[in-house]
Amino acid sequence: MISFIPNIIFVIVFCFAIFLFSKNVRKIYRNINLGISIDRTDNKKTRLVQMLRIAFGQSKMIDKPVVGLLHIVVYVGFLVINIELLEIIVDGVLGTHRVFAPLLGSFYNFLIAFFEIFALLVIVSVIVFWIRRNMLSIKRFLSLEMKGWPKNDANIILYVEIILMGLFLTMNGADLWIQQNAPEFNYASAGSFPVSQYLLPLFDGLSSNVVFVIERSAWWLHIIGILCFLNYLYYSKHLHILLAFPNTYFANLNVKGKFSNLKSVTNEVKMMLDPSIDPYASTSSSEISKFGASDVFDLSKIQLLNAYTCTECGRCTSECPANQTGKKLSPRKIMMDTRDRTEEVGRNIDNNNGEFKSDGKELLSDYILKEELWACTSCNACVEACPIGIDPLSIIMDMRRYLVMEKSDAPSELNNMMSNIENNGAPWPFNQMDKLNWKNEI
Repeated sequence: MISFIPNIIFVIVFCFAIFLFSKNVRKIYRNINLGISIDRTDNKKTRLVQMLRIAFGQSKMIDKPVVGLLHIVVYVGFLVINIELLEIIVDGVLGTHRVFAPLLGSFYNFLIAFFEIFALLVIVSVIVFWIRRNMLSIKRFLSLEMKGWPKNDANIILYVEIILMGLFLTMNGADLWIQQNAPEFNYASAGSFPVSQYLLPLFDGLSSNVVFVIERSAWWLHIIGILCFLNYLYYSKHLHILLAFPNTYFANLNVKGKFSNLKSVTNEVKMMLDPSIDPYASTSSSEISKFGASDVFDLSKIQLLNAYTCTECGRCTSECPANQTGKKLSPRKIMMDTRDRTEEVGRNIDNNNGEFKSDGKELLSDYILKEELWACTSCNACVEACPIGIDPLSIIMDMRRYLVMEKSDAPSELNNMMSNIENNGAPWPFNQMDKLNWKNEI
């Protein structure tokens, strides 16, 4: 019975971690569904290709070659090394050791060697990332919205990745030492260790029992670390590891700069222009409750998915001409504020038995200021720059639409222009009869 205790403990820990993860996934799904449904089920083949190219293939990361290459190394390294997670899970449940080795033969040696090389590359890349974030004065990492938790979150992930890769190599090094020097533990001679073999001198002089404890400790800490990392994703910007795939699949396929029309407004205009339509006849069974968006309930599900997917990399903000000229607008902050407000609404629902109770707050004004919204030039630079298809501009335009159509709250210059169009048929403050007066001055 005693020999099965580690297996039982492993199953309990694993199941508990998966339970917590699924609980957090349900929360995210619930929060995203607070938004308005829009149809993004068209062009399935195009969407699938886009997802594979951008999310899986990391095609937009190479716009910045050095950083993009390092990110791809970390991304691929984390993927391939976690393939070994399957073996760890099977070993943990069954109490075996390197269970895939006899099944894969010499290919198993290649896999372990491949994993180790990538583990080392990941460590090197992460160190470079840490230096860039903490020692170099890179503007997009120094913005106000990156103070406090966002900066700490980014560093925590870097530390965790180094620790996990270090534990992986320590586990393999101790395993190799036991294979060579401690036959009493019946470790099969399996695997090729091009990196961890250089750790063997660290174990010389230690008893076989001590090395065994080191190997087992590294094994347990590695798997528990991965399970903790899995559940930490919910609280971290690194949620994009999972959400980048649906986000790129459901991204807008229309040409950049094409804005959506409100069907209710379009119908009203058509009715005004068509004399055969009774203007007092009801053309819709449902009334529009609000034009534009002032809170997360008014945004679409895709926009809320965008907010949760944001990597906080700052490429959007670094490309924003308004931000570059000193305006308050930061597209990254728009997405971070939207996610924070969505999370706040989700906690409100959790605390009130599944029902949202007004908290006197809104995304507009309490999180995002009007000054930020009106600074936007709608140039789409932020949308083009995002490596995973996030669209901050759509949120900005929906909130500006609310300010204009619901509150008549626009900058004086814009209000004057719209008044002139209404009264004079042109943006200029001249009566239509006076439009050609300029010719008399020639």
